[in-house]
Amino acid sequence: MNEITLADFHLTMQVMDNIDVGVVIIDKHYNVMAWNTFMQAYSGISSDDIMGRNLFDVLDDLPEEWLKNKIESTFKLGMRSFTSWEDRPSIFNFSNFSPISGGSELMYQNLILTPLKSLHGDFSHVCLSVTDVSDIAKNKTHLRESNKQLTHLSMTDRLTQLYNRGHWETCLAEEFERCRQTQTPSTLVMFDIDHFKKVNDTFGHVAGDGVIRIVSNVLRRTKRQSDIAGRYGGEEFGVILPYTSSEMGQYFTERLRQRIEQARVNVDVRSINVTISLGVCEWYPELRNYEQWLEHADKALYISKQSGRNQSTVFEALVEQEKDTA
Repeated sequence: MNEITLADFHLTMQVMDNIDVGVVIIDKHYNVMAWNTFMQAYSGISSDDIMGRNLFDVLDDLPEEWLKNKIESTFKLGMRSFTSWEDRPSIFNFSNFSPISGGSELMYQNLILTPLKSLHGDFSHVCLSVTDVSDIAKNKTHLRESNKQLTHLSMTDRLTQLYNRGHWETCLAEEFERCRQTQTPSTLVMFDIDHFKKVNDTFGHVAGDGVIRIVSNVLRRTKRQSDIAGRYGGEEFGVILPYTSSEMGQYFTERLRQRIEQARVNVDVRSINVTISLGVCEWYPELRNYEQWLEHADKALYISKQSGRNQSTVFEALVEQEKDTA
């Protein structure tokens, strides 16, 4: 019987040393009872140097408090537990040598903690199984980054790097609904570049694109982080100013107007300067939908252009209502 037991143990040790998974067995005092070839190869610590010693004394770069809590829970509950690399990228500070996951120096790891019973039936040890998932992690991370880039491209205007019309209009619809539910102010600003066709006809479309980029750069520097800016189409832009009255919105439009008036676009040896006309409309409860909100801001923009350009006009809701009832 002893020979069979010894043979079984010998076979078990061969399997444990040849599987491509790290195996560590510890007792309740965190003393190492097993340390397979995988662990030796990646840690650089031989089994002779760690067997019978406290795991945390030998490896001082382990997340000690976190791992001890995991081990104690495994002992207490008598149930296997699992930790994914997505929750904690690694437990053991092992280098990554996989050519497939190039670019990642750290080995990403999954960890399984299994309670082990003694001959007396009590849980006396815990087995830590460490799996190298660097290839999976790298591929999944790359996929996430690719999806993030695709999402960014799908809602961004290529020339200006502002939101494109489709995504910006979605934001406007959401802001309209927020205002309707909370009855809090928000102001919509629509503006376009004055005499832009003349710029294209005189200096060419490359210069026209340069003007649009300069205007969008000034817009990005002028708006608050919470403001939502987009290229509505051609030379027309839209900006949503959440939690902002039309009066406060005029501070923004004047600052933007003046900065764009002072900006210059250099084409060959010539310098182009442009101005903008702006329409402002604050949300009010009688608005039927976001399309009407947009229509009113456009109407105010049209008045600015008719009145000589390079200025802001605020849509007056009460005046409009009086006209409708007259």
